[in-house]
Amino acid sequence: MAQVYFDDVKEGQDIPTLEKTPTNRTLVQWAGASGDFFELHYDKEFAKTMGYPNVLVHGRLEAAYLTQLLTDWAGEKGVVKKMSVQYRGNAFPGQKLLIKGKVTKKYQKDNENIVELEIFVENPEGQKITPGSAIIALPKK
Repeated sequence: MAQVYFDDVKEGQDIPTLEKTPTNRTLVQWAGASGDFFELHYDKEFAKTMGYPNVLVHGRLEAAYLTQLLTDWAGEKGVVKKMSVQYRGNAFPGQKLLIKGKVTKKYQKDNENIVELEIFVENPEGQKITPGSAIIALPKK
């Protein structure tokens, strides 16, 4: 993606949406990379005993998608200073997830060009299942 500059960012603007459709294979790959082998993420019968219709997408995988959203948008010269998320809902393999963000504030502080964002993962029903926030430093032109 092209470099985004502080000068071009406006409060209230949406950043480009990232689409992800995690599969069972994605969950296996994430489990291997992260070490999170909790049965809820790969054993459908176990998930059913916990009250779910299917295995769940790892919450930390959703957080990784949000991180990708931020780093893709900020470009090579942007710096993710802080990010936080909450897990408020569930995602299942095969669902298209929309990874979104909106600029909520921009300002200069300590010689840095700071942009604050609302970020979230949205499920097919339009629910913000993984809401969060981020602070990014961007270059000026």
